[in-house]
Formats: sequence, structure tokens, C-alpha cells
Amino acid sequence: MKKVFVNMRPPPEVIARLEATGNFEFDIVEPHVEGPGNSFGEDRIAEADVLFCDHPPENFEAMKKLSMIQLASVGFTQLAGLGLTEKGIQACNARGVFDVPIAEWNIAMLINLARNFRGMIRNQETGTWDRDARFQNEIRGATVGILGYGGIGRETARMGKLLGLKIHAMTRSGPTTYENVYGIPGTGDPKAELPDQFFTQDQKTEFLSGLDYLILAIPLSPATEGIIGEAELRGLPDHAYVLNPARGPLIQETALLRALQENWIAGAALDTHYHYPMPPDHPLWKMPNVIMTPHISGSSGSPHFLTRVWDIFEQNLERLEAGNTLLNEITPEAL
Repeated sequence: MKKVFVNMRPPPEVIARLEATGNFEFDIVEPHVEGPGNSFGEDRIAEADVLFCDHPPENFEAMKKLSMIQLASVGFTQLAGLGLTEKGIQACNARGVFDVPIAEWNIAMLINLARNFRGMIRNQETGTWDRDARFQNEIRGATVGILGYGGIGRETARMGKLLGLKIHAMTRSGPTTYENVYGIPGTGDPKAELPDQFFTQDQKTEFLSGLDYLILAIPLSPATEGIIGEAELRGLPDHAYVLNPARGPLIQETALLRALQENWIAGAALDTHYHYPMPPDHPLWKMPNVIMTPHISGSSGSPHFLTRVWDIFEQNLERLEAGNTLLNEITPEAL
């Protein structure tokens, strides 16, 4: 029987179903303790085979028997430095849980930016009647570039094609099928059939130069931090917009500020940031060509979050017991 240590809110019906198999013994932190900086008694966690959490405990080294970690987040930088690969510990994230809400945020921002809804709301607040043409644009026919083609990129592409968008995708290795990755039935693009054109990294200049919108849909890692800098922002057409629902530091902060202030690009929609919270005097707040949202495009506040993240965990426990490939397993290279 595997011992499972859980620092995550549990749906009782799932626990009952898993306990009924006789394969798992659960120790659940009640109430769930969010965020980093947690520690638990060594005698409580030393024998755990499986850990389900958003952040590993501060005294992680006490978990001598651990063979698998399931994260409740898509990002996994909290696992850096734990030596999981060397210890033979498999790690899985919550990839797929936020594909739908983040793709919907992407589409909402495309429309908001195209029609300058921020400007219209400012007019509403001052009682200004302004029917200028800048409020009357549409997105149909625009070219949207998606950097990375995982679950969020694929669901954005599916929704975008329904709205008549032209989809370009840039990946490390071109189109790939989606296997052993969690997805909500009926969403996404499992066979990578929707983009009008794929680009690889050596075609970055060509990819960027043809876009009306650039959407970042890659995880933050040492290899991707600062991947969008001055050269990339200058490589976009000056009418293009950048959308970042992924991680703030993917874009170099100084370069982004200059691009927006000096009109290298038309504007940006940012859900992920350089500081948490963003200080109220940060210049991005007041830029008229920027939409700022407080990292809510996909978050644990979603009404579907708990159901989906526990669905991943339940499937992975079953796969672990059967000796099958896990869902959303993070590669040693990414760790």
C-alpha cells in the first residue's frame, strides 16, 4: 500500500474512491496550507511514497521514500534544486487544467486590444462621446503567432480558428502530437492540425515579422527566461500587440518598457508580471496601450480548478500503480 501525503483541498468522493481500491493510504493536511515555506513533522512525511502539493515542504529532504510528486500548478520552478532526477523521483504538473480559461483570456484580450476597450472605458468614466475608428476594428483575418504549442496554445488556436484568425505557431521541433498530457475532452488540437504555418526557432525572424499579435505560451525555465528581448520586440511590426499569460520574465522588462514607450509595438496585455504584487507606481499600470490583469487568466480561484487537478492526480495514481506512463511528467531536462 502506497502512502500518499496531500497538501491540497480534497473532494471527499475522490478520496473515498481511491481508498476503496485498497492501494493507497492518505494523510491529508487540513486545512490546506497554501504557498511556499511549509514544513511538517519528519515523522509524518518520512514514509510518504507520493506527494501532492502546490509547493514541496521546506523540510523536503525528510521525504526519503518519495517516488512521485504531483504539483497542483502548471509552473514547476518550485522544484528547482531538489535533485529529483538524481533521486529517481518522478514529477508531474497540472498542465491542461488552465488551458480553457487562459485561452479564453487570450481571445478576450485580442478583442479588447483590437477595439481599444480600455480607451472606451476611460471615455465612459469621463462621460466622453467618441466614435473614433480606433474603437471599430475587428480581429477576423488577423495573424496570431503562438510561441509554444502546448495545451494553452492549442486551445487558443482552436478558438482562434473559429473566429477566422490565421494561426502561426513557433516550437522547438515543429508539429507534434499530444500524448500522455492532460486535456479536457473536446478542446485543443491533439494532432497539431490547426495552425496555418509552423515555424522552428531558426525561423524566429520570419515568424515575428508577419504577426499582428504574439501570444506567449511557454513555461519559464533557465532556457526561456528573457527569450523576448529588444531584438524580438523590434522584430515585430509596429502595429503588433504582445500578450503574456505565461510568465512575466519571459520578456525582458527594460526592453518591454522601451518597446511600449517608444512605439516599437502597438501595445500589450499582461497577466503575469515582474513583481507580485506589481507596485502601484510601476509605469506599466498607467500606459494607455497596456492592459494589466492580476494573474487571474488561469488560477486556483477557477470553479473548475479543483475538479480538474484532482482528476489528473487520480489518473496518475492509477497509472503509477499499473506501472504506466504518467500524465504531465516533467522531463529531467526541464527540471
